[in-house]
Amino acid sequence: MVLGRRSTTPFEKRIGYRFHRAELLELALTHRSFASEQGWGTHYERLEFLGDSVLGLVAAEWLYARYPQLPEGELSKLKAHLVSKTVLAAWAERVELGAALRLGVGEERSGGRTKSSLLADSLEAVFGAVYLDGGIADAREVVVPMLEASAEGRTQIPDTDAKTPLQEAAQARGWALPEYRLIDSSGPDHNKVWSVECWVNGACAGRGLGPSKKAAEQQAAADALSQLAKSATIPPP
Repeated sequence: MVLGRRSTTPFEKRIGYRFHRAELLELALTHRSFASEQGWGTHYERLEFLGDSVLGLVAAEWLYARYPQLPEGELSKLKAHLVSKTVLAAWAERVELGAALRLGVGEERSGGRTKSSLLADSLEAVFGAVYLDGGIADAREVVVPMLEASAEGRTQIPDTDAKTPLQEAAQARGWALPEYRLIDSSGPDHNKVWSVECWVNGACAGRGLGPSKKAAEQQAAADALSQLAKSATIPPP
């Protein structure tokens, strides 16, 4: 198919996909704040809705083929991890999605390009845009690298309670108890997303997102356990 003379954008190069319909990419990168300032009625939230389902399908398909030995329950846990806001935000940072976003002045000033919840939502919008532009096969090509990087070396996610083993590991080293700091919250009251950092021994050791403060704290604790275990700062639980 002839793609025309339009140059591939840096962001397209980073995700490994060139859009046939450039307007879909532009829409996926347009935050509500920018659209409001421009007097537009469209922004990326509808694409985010679609991308969430695309991500779920690709993740389920990939896990089913990748881990034939795992039962349904373990596959469900892994899928919940791989489609979580934490994983999405981390991958969005890796592909430098924040730099490509179109934000309103207020959102720009408030650090919108680095907000975990905003990055996660906009990445889902990108997945939705790729699906509309090229179909499920192309969407799979864009999503799977994130799944592979996020699931590397893992066949299960941490238990639901990650705060207790983290606390025990810290105490075993003679450190103060882990501290959980609320960083951000976004979305309507009925669908709010909370962002939390977990600080251990004077340093930020993990970050988490969740539909409640408690859920975000658990995600942050699980991330801290994983990161600190890798660095050999504390032993794994």
